[in-house]
Amino acid sequence: MESINEQLKSIRLLVLDVDGVLTDGRLYFNEQGEALKVFNTLDGHGIKMLQNSGVDVAIITGRNNPAVAKRVKDLGIKHLYPGREDKLDALQELWQASGFNADNTAFMGDDWPDLLAMAAVKFTASVPNAADAVKKRAHWCSARSGGEGAVRELCELIMTAQGTLDSMLAPYIEGYDE
Repeated sequence: MESINEQLKSIRLLVLDVDGVLTDGRLYFNEQGEALKVFNTLDGHGIKMLQNSGVDVAIITGRNNPAVAKRVKDLGIKHLYPGREDKLDALQELWQASGFNADNTAFMGDDWPDLLAMAAVKFTASVPNAADAVKKRAHWCSARSGGEGAVRELCELIMTAQGTLDSMLAPYIEGYDE
């Protein structure tokens, strides 16, 4: 079996769930009954750096929420599949539309609806607060929980495996002694 680094070298598409991965999984509602989402800036910057390193990012989520669409737009993510409870079907549509495939795709999920899509890709990741069935089937689990920088960890892991992390970090550490 390939090591995690070997598996990640060929990844060109990272697919993310939202609730429990990009958020802490809790649902917040305002007085009008609209669902609110809280996102972590560490994840957002990690996604931007990963995209700049040459890896595309996609979102497949079971809910259809304007806050997710806004966040996706702000991060420059080109592939959004909202309101999709059948995540495998959405993933296959994404592959057909984009030219990506199972051999160059990673998926990060946290709950049972993610399992079929996770089973279809080369590399799977999860979070420590995920359902046990998901953690058991993931190749890797972040140290940070969903909504608390877990996606950033995975982005850095992919860039490290692909040898791009140092070049992505360089503009931020220029002038510092190591």
